[in-house]
Amino acid sequence: MPDLMDDNASGDFRPDFGKGLLPAIAQDASSGEVLMLAYMNEDAWRKTLESGEAWYWSRSRGRLWHKGESSGRVQIVRSLRLDCDNDAILLLVEQKGGAACHTGRRSCFYRELRDNVCRVCAPQVFDPRQVYGNGR
Repeated sequence: MPDLMDDNASGDFRPDFGKGLLPAIAQDASSGEVLMLAYMNEDAWRKTLESGEAWYWSRSRGRLWHKGESSGRVQIVRSLRLDCDNDAILLLVEQKGGAACHTGRRSCFYRELRDNVCRVCAPQVFDPRQVYGNGR
């Protein structure tokens, strides 16, 4: 019988940023709901570890981004996980303010295609125009 114990399980817990930007999935630590997908570079990883709050690399802004820096809806990191290849990150978070999406919804995954019908499957928690103005 093969040894099912991963010899890296207690080893160096570090993403492989040699592969470039890594996908980072934010999941609600209590409910398991997937809130968003973003990307991390080494600086975002380090700042997340140091602060206990989620930091990402924003591809649209072209810079490091503290989640909630504009809205105040930060993500408190409760746990971090890496996949088996160390090239995908899972953040188990406590989402402050009830919404992770800049559209004002709890999750960025608020649209659903079911039975060939697309529908919105999550209500808005806040009005993004009041938080971000008309620029977003």
